[in-house]
Amino acid sequence: MMTTRERMLRTYRRQEIDRMLMVDSAWAGTVRRWYNEGMPQNVGWEDYFGFDKIVRFKPDNSPRFEQKVLEENETSKIITTSWGQTRRVFKAQDSTPETLSSYYDSAEKWPEAKAKMLDLDDRIPWDYLKENYPKWRAEGRFLQLVLWFGFDVTHSHMVGTENVLIGMYEDPEWITDMFDTYLNTSLELCQRVLDAGYEFDGIFWYDDMGYKNTSFFSPQMYRELLKPFHKKAIDWAHERGMVTELHSCGYIDALVPDLVDIGLEMLNPLEIKAGMDPFRLKALYGDKLAFHGGINAQLWDNLDLVLSEMERIIPAMKEGGGYVFASDHSIPNSVSFENMKAISELAHKLGKY
Repeated sequence: MMTTRERMLRTYRRQEIDRMLMVDSAWAGTVRRWYNEGMPQNVGWEDYFGFDKIVRFKPDNSPRFEQKVLEENETSKIITTSWGQTRRVFKAQDSTPETLSSYYDSAEKWPEAKAKMLDLDDRIPWDYLKENYPKWRAEGRFLQLVLWFGFDVTHSHMVGTENVLIGMYEDPEWITDMFDTYLNTSLELCQRVLDAGYEFDGIFWYDDMGYKNTSFFSPQMYRELLKPFHKKAIDWAHERGMVTELHSCGYIDALVPDLVDIGLEMLNPLEIKAGMDPFRLKALYGDKLAFHGGINAQLWDNLDLVLSEMERIIPAMKEGGGYVFASDHSIPNSVSFENMKAISELAHKLGKY
């Protein structure tokens, strides 16, 4: 039996492994549902269903806006975030928070945020790392440093979608300065972790660049404004012997050749419901890219449909290596304990080499 770390590193290289990796994320409400429906209380869901456990460690490079609760009722609460947004967070079911306003919503307010982000003291949870790192290594987990930069986190966590998209067209210097600051502060903090003697296997970053059937911006705009920063992150990781994974939701088919060009090694989550085609990606880039995801999360509450989808997709994607089983985003509240048992059982069956 290989460890998760051994399995993952060999998956990146499309080398022989004992079984397909299974790495996903379940919403907190989903896990509560599984416990309520019979999953033993003294075991984590990954252990119970036989999923691989990885670690994603992210220092804080936010402007550290004051976080507080502004309003709360039985169903939701309104909060401010460390990135300066005011959000409504819902209690009963997990969902995307509703962004109500963004404090740092313009080029005029950017210098204030930037100055706060450049103060890098006390942003790494050293005690947590010291306590848990030996356990992670002893368990054979795959360890990723999480970088926090790019289009997605800039628009969705701080500035607002419309503001960033308009800025990319009308004020690209502002936008690229934000991309640059986000990335440089993130890299500096991660370098401090490495300099302290902690070894990580790869980097991971979120940068959702698409929605249904199209990307938020053209390939040309990507090449001019964002690609240089993706390349810088990938080069930084490769110089330190680490592999690279990008999480980009939505339809980003037109951007994949550029991602391959700059040396990306794994793409996640292959969002089927947005129009991504795993078979096409495998055929075109399977000798250069490993793939993580691609099982439509909207089907997981319909057992017949999701099992059929798994039987259609998994054998082709795992052929020749380079595939990690997961939903095409995360496991939502609609997935019952019984469905998850059947899904995991089939994944183990189909994932044997």
